[in-house]
Amino acid sequence: MNYAQWYRKVSILPEELKLEVVDFIDSLLKRGEKGKKQKSPKFGCAKGQIYMSPDFDAPLDDFKEHIG
Repeated sequence: MNYAQWYRKVSILPEELKLEVVDFIDSLLKRGEKGKKQKSPKFGCAKGQIYMSPDFDAPLDDFKEHIG
């Protein structure tokens, strides 16, 4: 079906049915977006963005009473 045939058929529909056609097309577009492959991050892309303090493994003062 070409664009002219599609346009002729849609143009004779009542306004409320045209709105349903638009909603249906929107749902098809959303379904198509779900099927797209998402890019995976490349190794090392966050280099320099993460910081750990040197005393990360040191015991916390809040838990001294629980640690024997």
